Amino acid sequence: MDLAGRLASAVTAGDTDTVRTCLEQGAAPDTLDSDGLPLLCTALARFDHLTAEVLVDGGADQDRELPDGGTPLLRAVGTGSPTLVSAVLGNAPRLRLPEASRRQLLDLARYWHETGVVEELRRRTGAAEPAVKRQVDDPHGDTTGEVSLGGCTVRDGHGAILTHLEWEFGVIPPLDEVMARAVPHSQDGDSNWFAAAHYLGRRRGLRIWSELTALCRHPDPAHRRFLASVLWHRGFLVTEDRASDVAQDVDFLASWAQEEPDGEVLSAVLDVYTGRDHPDQEAIGLRYTGHPDPRVRSEAVFCVSRERTARSDAATSALLGLVHDPEPDVRASVAQAFAPRFTPDNRLAPAIRDALLLLVRDGTLWVRRQAAQSLAGSDDRTTPTLDAFLALLDEEDKDLRLEAAWALARRGDPRTEEAYERVGPLDAFSEHDHRTDGLWQYRASNRSDQA
Repeated sequence: MDLAGRLASAVTAGDTDTVRTCLEQGAAPDTLDSDGLPLLCTALARFDHLTAEVLVDGGADQDRELPDGGTPLLRAVGTGSPTLVSAVLGNAPRLRLPEASRRQLLDLARYWHETGVVEELRRRTGAAEPAVKRQVDDPHGDTTGEVSLGGCTVRDGHGAILTHLEWEFGVIPPLDEVMARAVPHSQDGDSNWFAAAHYLGRRRGLRIWSELTALCRHPDPAHRRFLASVLWHRGFLVTEDRASDVAQDVDFLASWAQEEPDGEVLSAVLDVYTGRDHPDQEAIGLRYTGHPDPRVRSEAVFCVSRERTARSDAATSALLGLVHDPEPDVRASVAQAFAPRFTPDNRLAPAIRDALLLLVRDGTLWVRRQAAQSLAGSDDRTTPTLDAFLALLDEEDKDLRLEAAWALARRGDPRTEEAYERVGPLDAFSEHDHRTDGLWQYRASNRSDQA
């Protein structure tokens, strides 16, 4: 098979490594498939963003005119996949593309978004049967809905695509317009919600700040939760010359946290607020450790737990009271808050050790895992703690068994060899899991001691 044939086969199979190799060996990135379309279109039809990105990086022309008058980039927009659009948009699209092309891309994304994927597929296919819908995980962590109807499949991320293209092309739409693309997709992690919050979070200036902060009084909780998402993104996009923005944002969050009536929104506000350097953080956390919504209580746990900062007696007492919380997520948060990074001298007070020993026997696996991690990371070497690690070796969950073995290894316990045998094959874990090196480190230390 010649080089072009190998490239075509690799693209069709989604074999990204072979695609890259073929391009490095001189295969033409705009090689045509059997239908006379560039192979980039084949990757787009398969929703294969990795292969599409390799082709573009290798020189494939995303702006090449196709027989139907479109371009691969237009086809990417039509797929409704924000990931595909990001993969093929290319560098400096505002400079590369003429205004008419930029407008065409924006209009196409807006049309799909405003019409709706189901409605447009019905118009195009004439199909009357119910649409098949599912959620697709994005490699960047968010999700996008996918709709199949009449033999066609399109994703519903056109709102995210429109927002992304506007930013790339220097178009600044009103806040309400961008927000309207997000609120109907209010489930956690949706790509339309993520894009709207992300790009609004990148805007700066008194006007946008005034418009954003006014949303904390919006009657719809979804709009207020969206504001919390925008502020979360603002916190990750601050540069050294924007230090004043941080103080402004945190003061606003502290004030909002004391007034927000909705539990779901309040938990989102506390999530953004927690971990910032603010004098009211512990007081706000203590205010909500007894909140009726468990999501709020979980966030309150971290409000009263600052990294590398000693807790007050009131904060410790509040956390110890939540050890018996009826909600597993709250108990898991408490177990995590008792980790060494929240204990400056890495030594467990007896009451905290006893709490972790209780939580490591919790009826919920997630709670036991969090408690085991906190206990293992501490320097506690008391007999009850060592006995707890030995008991964890009887767990069915292999992760808990590894955590216990690692805890024994870092303490130089003579039962380490046996503990790792009871874990089972270590290649079942990630090669980057530091705990798998515990046995090697224990043996090396013992050899050094014996020498």
